[in-house]
Amino acid sequence: MTPSRGARDALESWFAAALRAVDPAACLAEHVRLDADDAVVLGGRRVEPGGRLFLLALGKAGGSLARGAIDRLGGSIAQGFVLVPDGCAQPLQRCRVFEASHPVPDARGVFATEQLLAWLATIEPSDTLLVLLSGGASSLLCAPAIGLALTDLQAATEMLLRGGASIDELNAVRKHLARATGGRAAAATRAGRVDVFALSDVPGDRLDVLASGPFAPDPRTFAEALDIWDRHASETASQGSAARDLLRAGVDGGHAETPKPGDPCFANVTHTLLANNATAVEAAVAAAEADGFDTRVLPHGLVGEAHEAGRQLASELRAGPGDGPQLVVAGGETTVRVRGTGRGGRSQELALAAALVFDGDAAWSLLAAGTDGIDGPTDAAGAYVDGATVERGRRLGVDAAEALQNNDSYGFFAAEGGLLRTGPTGTNVMDLVLARRDSAR
Repeated sequence: MTPSRGARDALESWFAAALRAVDPAACLAEHVRLDADDAVVLGGRRVEPGGRLFLLALGKAGGSLARGAIDRLGGSIAQGFVLVPDGCAQPLQRCRVFEASHPVPDARGVFATEQLLAWLATIEPSDTLLVLLSGGASSLLCAPAIGLALTDLQAATEMLLRGGASIDELNAVRKHLARATGGRAAAATRAGRVDVFALSDVPGDRLDVLASGPFAPDPRTFAEALDIWDRHASETASQGSAARDLLRAGVDGGHAETPKPGDPCFANVTHTLLANNATAVEAAVAAAEADGFDTRVLPHGLVGEAHEAGRQLASELRAGPGDGPQLVVAGGETTVRVRGTGRGGRSQELALAAALVFDGDAAWSLLAAGTDGIDGPTDAAGAYVDGATVERGRRLGVDAAEALQNNDSYGFFAAEGGLLRTGPTGTNVMDLVLARRDSAR
């Protein structure tokens, strides 16, 4: 078979199919509705009359999820509260909408979180709270623990991000440094029923990790958070750190732990998963197969440092069996340990590492991108590479190896032309890598 479309166009179309499969409003539709009597039905259970319905939407997909709920439930919603990262807001009826910084928190997030905690306290036992949760909310729900300043939380977040902490590790620490995550949002409301519907952007779809689990029991402890801190912090980051001092005090019993499994505050809370990374992977596979490609999903997800994952993946692909057209799909989330002074994101760094392995090989092309459309502190979702990427960059005066060493994948692809820009997609289920093999061209 000779594919009729260019490799990049095809990869981008399959990525778009994956995004459609995790569209928040579409995923929510089967779980939130009005019945024939105009009663609200959430997750197959009817909401009993007599109380009010409140809507809370958080994270990168918060605006899209809230829009879907309003379209389905209309005037049944008494009040709504929406908190999203910059660029993800949209006007919504009956909702207070807040924007704040991601991934490093800012004063707007502190203000919004304090407003949220006060709002949650107004909800009565006769009321129902519909929570729409998505990744990115950890940095938004950033009112610091008592005794900490915002600058302490910002420094802790930046240190852990630069140190290559996984999302599980990062959130384990943040849950113990902030006032609304790690189950504390559940403890802040008296709602008689809390239904949480979530888009997962974390490995294993762990509810305590997703958005730092504002309504989920937290199995992590101060001792674990302190251990994570010490493994990722430089000596200077730990000296005089108010955040580390708070973790230490928590280990010694000076601060209350986050609510744990079995805590009564979770008695009326249910969680439902709307979609995850596997949903997106399956959709990309289906789209490629519809175009006549054989497909293969890697049994191991994307984990570890981005440059290592990209190198290993590309090497594995080149050494794999067969030589006909095929699409190989992998999903997950890597990390970046920042050693240089450049700019980039985990998907761009993974793609650049793969490009160095593919250099001169006309058979392979690869697209690596975040499903949220936001790869690190950049305006790109990810990047496309093929066997000519390194040479194209060289002709344009940028060196792929140097850029990778300097964590400057964005600078390389901005010059070379490989950036994929989608803008914020309104969804978030981690990252995808789509690698296409053609007969040698």
